Amino acid sequence: MLAIAVAAPWVLWALARTLGLDIAHPFVALMSYTPYVALTSPLPVLAALLLRRRVTAAVAGVAAVALALAIAPRALAGGGPEASGPRLTVMTANLYVGRGDPRTVVDLVRRYDVDVLCLEELTPEELERLDAAGIGRAMPHRVAKPLPGASGAAVLTRAPLTEVASPPAGMNPQPAAELPGSVVVTAVHPAPPVSRAREDGWADALGALPSAEDSRLRILAGDFNATLDHRALRGVLGRGYADAADRAGAGLRATWPAVRRHALPITIDHVLVDRRIRVEAVHVAAVPGSDHRAVAVTLRLPTDVAVTQ
Repeated sequence: MLAIAVAAPWVLWALARTLGLDIAHPFVALMSYTPYVALTSPLPVLAALLLRRRVTAAVAGVAAVALALAIAPRALAGGGPEASGPRLTVMTANLYVGRGDPRTVVDLVRRYDVDVLCLEELTPEELERLDAAGIGRAMPHRVAKPLPGASGAAVLTRAPLTEVASPPAGMNPQPAAELPGSVVVTAVHPAPPVSRAREDGWADALGALPSAEDSRLRILAGDFNATLDHRALRGVLGRGYADAADRAGAGLRATWPAVRRHALPITIDHVLVDRRIRVEAVHVAAVPGSDHRAVAVTLRLPTDVAVTQ
């Protein structure tokens, strides 16, 4: 019985992750920590072997393998399509209710030669500070919805853009812009599923994100408040997207919290790309003042797409 009691948490976690059973509070939020569970999954196998409970050890071993198969591919690059069209660099940064250092954001835009910048938790005052730091010169075109608190967002670009409709995430606007060449970028920011009351809204917001389509390329970038271990985010991927960091072998690089907190680091900031897009590079960088790290990805679009720089 002791061996079963020790192994049960890992076995149940592996079942929940494999079958997508993260549908109730507090398991939705806890599912974010699956990489840590996977890392420790050999422990119940060893415990069962020491207690000479071979059947329990075998069951725990299957659970460990299932967790490893879910997590390990994120550290392995590859699997992207061949694409030789124009390059496009997209960056997302959650500014933590307008506290992110604007000069760092501008420096990152210049360092990575960013073409499209998605900002979350953008306040009116923060947008003014960003403009004073030079973001308007680097990214002269924008669809901006700055708001007090954590709800504001924006898409800023080097190239001319056209604002397009995008479903809001509850009280959070999720601005979207279309670039020349039929490339649509949406700034994503659903509220986190930290309570029973918020979980439905979070899942609905992810479910309402637009699917990939044949007529144009879509990119979803932002703070999804979800990891690749959440069924809701995997559902978005199943509608024609790939996670850029996952494709580049950087899928385990944590983005939150960037500052020391009573929480283990997890990966909730993502750039999801149409599966026809090739991922060439992924960078994760700190923004002083923010509790999130910025994510910048360099993409290679299909040959038949022309984006004006």
